Amino acid sequence: MITDISPNLLQAYQQEINSYDEILGADGQVKPHWRTLFATLEKLGMKELQARNFELINKLRENGVTYNVYENSGSLNRPWQLDPIPFLIEQKEWNNIARGLKQRALVLDLMLRDIYGPQRLIKENILPAELVYGNTGFFRVCNDIKVPSENQLILYAADLARGPDGRMWIVDNRTQAPSGSGYALENRSVMSKILPELTNGMFVSRLSPFFNSFQHTVASLAVKAKENPNIVYLTPGSNNETYFEHAYLAAYLGYTLVQGDDLLVRDGYVWLKSIDGLEKVDVIVRRIDDDWCDPLELRQDSRLGIPGLLHAIRLGNVSVINPPGSSVLENNGLLPFMNAACRFFLGETLILPAVATWWCGQPKELNFVLNNLHKLIIKNTNRKQKIRSLYGRLLEKEELESLRKAIIENPAEYVAQEEVSLSTTPSLVNGKIEPRFAAMRAYLVSDGKNYQVMDGGLTRSSPERDRFVISNQYGGVSKDTWIVSDTVPQLTQKIVVPPTASSMQHHTSLPSRSAENLFWVGRYCERTMAATKFLKITINALQENVNFGGSVKSEHIDVLLKSVTHLTLTYPGFTDEENTAIRKNPYKEIHDLVSNSRRGGTVAGSVECFLRGVIAVSDKWSHDTWRIINLIENSLKKIKSLNAEQNNPNEIQKVLDKLHTRLFTFYGIISESMPRDKGFYLLEAGKLIERILSRISIIRSTFSFKNDHNVENDLIEATLINHHLLVHYRLLYKSHLSLEAMLDMVLQEADLPYSLSYQLDALAECLAKLPKTSQSDRLTKAEKAVLEASTKIKLTDISTLCSFQADSLYRENLDSLLAKVFELISSVTVSLTDLYFTHTVMQHSLMESPANSETNEI
Repeated sequence: MITDISPNLLQAYQQEINSYDEILGADGQVKPHWRTLFATLEKLGMKELQARNFELINKLRENGVTYNVYENSGSLNRPWQLDPIPFLIEQKEWNNIARGLKQRALVLDLMLRDIYGPQRLIKENILPAELVYGNTGFFRVCNDIKVPSENQLILYAADLARGPDGRMWIVDNRTQAPSGSGYALENRSVMSKILPELTNGMFVSRLSPFFNSFQHTVASLAVKAKENPNIVYLTPGSNNETYFEHAYLAAYLGYTLVQGDDLLVRDGYVWLKSIDGLEKVDVIVRRIDDDWCDPLELRQDSRLGIPGLLHAIRLGNVSVINPPGSSVLENNGLLPFMNAACRFFLGETLILPAVATWWCGQPKELNFVLNNLHKLIIKNTNRKQKIRSLYGRLLEKEELESLRKAIIENPAEYVAQEEVSLSTTPSLVNGKIEPRFAAMRAYLVSDGKNYQVMDGGLTRSSPERDRFVISNQYGGVSKDTWIVSDTVPQLTQKIVVPPTASSMQHHTSLPSRSAENLFWVGRYCERTMAATKFLKITINALQENVNFGGSVKSEHIDVLLKSVTHLTLTYPGFTDEENTAIRKNPYKEIHDLVSNSRRGGTVAGSVECFLRGVIAVSDKWSHDTWRIINLIENSLKKIKSLNAEQNNPNEIQKVLDKLHTRLFTFYGIISESMPRDKGFYLLEAGKLIERILSRISIIRSTFSFKNDHNVENDLIEATLINHHLLVHYRLLYKSHLSLEAMLDMVLQEADLPYSLSYQLDALAECLAKLPKTSQSDRLTKAEKAVLEASTKIKLTDISTLCSFQADSLYRENLDSLLAKVFELISSVTVSLTDLYFTHTVMQHSLMESPANSETNEI
């Protein structure tokens, strides 16, 4: 699509530039590849670019790409933001940047080994002892923590920004659990699908070699299980800001996603609690901070780590990437001493400059900072304090004085940095291309002795003009980062793949926690569907009664309303005989049953539980599944926004219909695409258990007592609709409604998917697919309960179920049978929990801990 724009996009953008910009070279001219990119944007046109941007937003949402913002209670998560205009670095410049990054990684690795080793830097006065020992990132217990590699710093990330001299400057180091590489990979994947023509006239380096190197390095650290290592990806959990990335990378790399509760230390080894029992772990890729790793030796109140982990590392029985203790390198106070350390270890000067930094723990530097406080940026040396950078020029006189007193009181806790003018880059903002400050995070992985650099990275730009605020926590927008050239890029490093890799089967496990979440995803999905289906039936009956009702019709509705309360367990609800107001206006209670997420048993509450379970096992879902999950979340927002004052039954019906259809679609995608593994059968088991219990609840609450003939006919019809059997029933019995015929169909007909007999058989098949801990030829308690329930249903004489006591009209045979089956199937959940979801007594400190720990925010 070609549009005429005057002036053209490049000229218009150049008029917006008021500082050094990425598109300009040292000579002030537009760099060739930026000119090529703008020529493509010109052909595309702003209208089409905005349309593609909308596609990007939708694609990221469909793929479930999120970034959790702490203290944001308005949503379960926030969609990831991606600017459609990439960040370009020419290959020739990048080669020099990559050399500088490798050099810095080597220096930091040598510093790490020295700090937890001979400590020559401190002994020879290159590093002040107070700067190391007084920092929260230093842990004495990590002195003997090593991985089986010459390099100890396996992963390293550096934040870069272009300084006033036109070169890339180091802004920050990330060494304990670097985040963002997964987002960089997803950005590239989405950009290549939505805006492939932007690469016209240039070649863009690929990201995959970095991840291939990462896989090879991780596998090489499993020294005790070279054939088929068990590698796990340790996450703080779904509340963490970058949990999407944890699940995404675990799935992409083929590792098992785990939380601390999934692992335990026994006999000096780390074990994974899976539904197959305990499995030995060889390598842990961690995304929790150092101090949360082991509550026995580090932070005592941690519930995110594994008690005894450091002991297992010392014995050489498990490798952890990066090893605990590496957070000491993230100390901002180390920046002024990096050049001296480089000369000490390598005899070289640092290739990449850093922003001028002064540690206030030295008298001369402290005086300089205090005299120039109004024009410096003040930061803490300890990241754990989570205090944002303070810009001296933005502070009032009283604030400057307060800061001055704080620095004087504890100078070692502060560093100051020169505020320099960093570069801007083209960004799409509100339908216009404008300059925004940007910084790039580059990623490196050790190959044992050296480092491989990702040919790309994660660039973040500021949402506000003339402000350097790029953190995603404060609204920063990501960009795909392109290393571009005129020729096809050559791999600078050949990736060595073990000869057995092609034939080696990956070690896959299903952690007990993941198994339990999958089980409850099935249960909450079916619980929501059961409630939405029966509420729709009840609302239809209410609507018909308004227009065509009579006294008999209202008795039928009274039974249905009570059944709704029994089904949702939202007592007293419609079972309160003395509450005349609730019967006079049932829609008020129905509205609350649909939209009140703070009340147990409601539709909104069940959907929220379903979505939390889904997010907890994010690594299990395909892109197609994420699309429908996103639609279900949209339905939840719609349900919670229903107007309580209007109590519009048509609007309630409409949102319930859409939600029910989307949940059905979720089932369909799962059925067609999910591997028939243990996770699938647990999800199916959860679904079937909930389906059986909900159907029993409705039949008991509607037919345990005999009603008037006309009322009973209406209830029979409602039950058939609820079982998706009304059309089939009419084909067989025409318009004649018989309780015996209906019960025969919904209880014993083995070929009907919603009959109790069919569901019990299906549940038995699912349970048979699950592993047995011992005596594999014997039935488990769960299987025995299902077999007993199925036998009782199949052997019962339906005609006896219809009989009732003359005085009370109570159908004792029907109610007692269904009550026993309900009890047996309820016991299946307890049996599955005992068998698969809890293998050992958990090792925990008695103290509470926060929900997430990762400080390497992006």
